[in-house]
Amino acid sequence: MTVKSDIEIARAAPKRPITEIGARLDIPEDALIPYGRDKAKITQDHIATLQDRPRGHLILVTAITPTPAGEGKTTTTVGLGDGLSHIGKRAAICIREASLGPCFGMKGGAAGGGHAQVIPMEDMNLHFTGDFHAITAAHNLLSAMIDNHIYWGNALNIDDRRIVWRRVMDMNDRALRDIVVGLGGVANGFSRQTGFDITVASEIMAILCLSRDLSDLERRLGNIIVAYTRERAPITARDLGADGAMTVLLRDALMPNLVQTLDHTPAFVHGGPFANIAHGCSSLIATETALRLADYVVTEAGFGADLGAEKFLDIKCRKGDLAPSAVVLVATVRALKMSGGVEKGDLGTPDADAVTRGCANLGRHLENLAQFGVPVAVAINHFTADTKDEVDAIRTYVAERGARAILCRHWADGGAGAADLAEHVADLCEGGARLSPLYPDDMPLAQKIETIATRIYRADGVEIGAKIRAQLAEWEQAGHGNLPICMAKTQYSFTTDPTRRGAPTGFTIPVREVRLSAGAGFVVAICGDIMTMPGLPRHPAAESIAIGADGHITGLF
Repeated sequence: MTVKSDIEIARAAPKRPITEIGARLDIPEDALIPYGRDKAKITQDHIATLQDRPRGHLILVTAITPTPAGEGKTTTTVGLGDGLSHIGKRAAICIREASLGPCFGMKGGAAGGGHAQVIPMEDMNLHFTGDFHAITAAHNLLSAMIDNHIYWGNALNIDDRRIVWRRVMDMNDRALRDIVVGLGGVANGFSRQTGFDITVASEIMAILCLSRDLSDLERRLGNIIVAYTRERAPITARDLGADGAMTVLLRDALMPNLVQTLDHTPAFVHGGPFANIAHGCSSLIATETALRLADYVVTEAGFGADLGAEKFLDIKCRKGDLAPSAVVLVATVRALKMSGGVEKGDLGTPDADAVTRGCANLGRHLENLAQFGVPVAVAINHFTADTKDEVDAIRTYVAERGARAILCRHWADGGAGAADLAEHVADLCEGGARLSPLYPDDMPLAQKIETIATRIYRADGVEIGAKIRAQLAEWEQAGHGNLPICMAKTQYSFTTDPTRRGAPTGFTIPVREVRLSAGAGFVVAICGDIMTMPGLPRHPAAESIAIGADGHITGLF
């Protein structure tokens, strides 16, 4: 039997009009701004009318440490949302938008897979409603205004050696990581070294995803620190007069996008900060809107629980006054075998012992999540080659640690395949979780970094040089000491070495650099060799993507 690709399944699926999807959540037609027949934005005016409604239950989906074998976190997020709908619950899903860079590079899209997908899948993985382009434009407008200000006399006395604002584009391009601008003579400005980050690493992306409304967005944009004077005084976007125009560019992008799953569950797809170099969650405004409209809202945090879930719980929940009722930790037999030492080419060979060895990684994530005080369920994302012994090894391991592991077949069966998980999660939501952040606001910044490294990564300590400690102390004196920490490191290991799988011990976390995101409201600690502009692989996915003779896209998953 030929297995259909994700794009073939999505293309064949019947779609209901977006007004009908909105009506499932009592969103009136005049509160939707359609982008075609199958996607729409929800107006700010309607969102403002929802604030007095009670919130539904928030469910966070996270995962074990990523491996090349795949875990299917987004697929499980969609499957669980459909599963809740399948058992009669009023449910909605909140996920991030896809970045073009990974889509045309190696990672692929961000719409789920199999029969647990959000549609229109092709639009979602390409330009969608233009949000990322608006963020790119707003970011680069600010970049242009910095150089323009210096060109026309530099009234703010910006030290061009201390400009910290780079440029962005939504594509993987390693050649742009470090560049020189302003070459070619006086008419082109002053020469200086700078570079590009990928759009999803932009502070403006993080700001959009943490803003409550347009006025909050403009305030945060104005707070962005772009440079310093020779006296080390900060220069903000507000000082340059850029905040108003940037807000105008982002006006429509701030409105959440509404689409649907294959099972027609409402799905909010909005924002897309990277989880290894940003906070990795969909927008606060989409989550808040969904919580006021649905009884159960399923969302996800990027990469493994050590990165995405920690940032969701310590940054997004802190900023948005959110508290999940339950957490779902996704694992696969294949990924656990890789964590247990099996090479990718041998994953098809049954090996329950390797699964048990790999469960050390699963166990560490379970222990970490327990620190936050929220009940956890384990979702075993089913693959056809999984054996009963391998699945039972996971169930036994998880049961010994006081949780329950449930086999899920949403990839093959849609919401019906996640009904057991949905029933269990709905029960967990009634247990009365009490979120406990990892650290208090008033803890010193360096100690916050150490707390994450030792309690979540299980490092012996951190390596923070004297210059970086002095920078952190300076920010504390300037009033930024109460900000949370956003750790930027490899997603493939608890360490900064992506080759160390499982649950390693006996290591330290080197902090290479710290960055103040005063607009977003957190401090970024860059650890190890993590980069803010990815490169393309030897054979990028773009080589296989084209338009077929029938006008349909080919090669897109």
